[in-house]
Amino acid sequence: MNGILFPLVLTLHILVGLSVIGLVLLQHGKGADMGAAFGSGASGSLFGASGSANFMSRTTAWFAAVFFATSLGLSYMATNRTQTTGSVMDAAKTETVPAMPEAPVSAPADSKTKDIPK
Repeated sequence: MNGILFPLVLTLHILVGLSVIGLVLLQHGKGADMGAAFGSGASGSLFGASGSANFMSRTTAWFAAVFFATSLGLSYMATNRTQTTGSVMDAAKTETVPAMPEAPVSAPADSKTKDIPK
């Protein structure tokens, strides 16, 4: 079930995230009427009167809540995922190479190694 659910939630997460970005960019900012307050237009207050929320702000709030829920769901599914295949390194063949026996090193006849104290 987790194999099918994860891509579906991820797709929903991406779509909702793009929708939130689009809706935020389309909305009229609160500070946009500030220029009108200084002589060129009639404005109720410096930053505009904040009345009841319109359709776009409510939709943005719902999409933000869904985005938050899918973020939590994705993080839960990612941390509690069952490992069916394991990692690539677990599947790699491991061979043990026997260690080479240490052979006594003999110095050449004209070497000064016999002069080194032990």
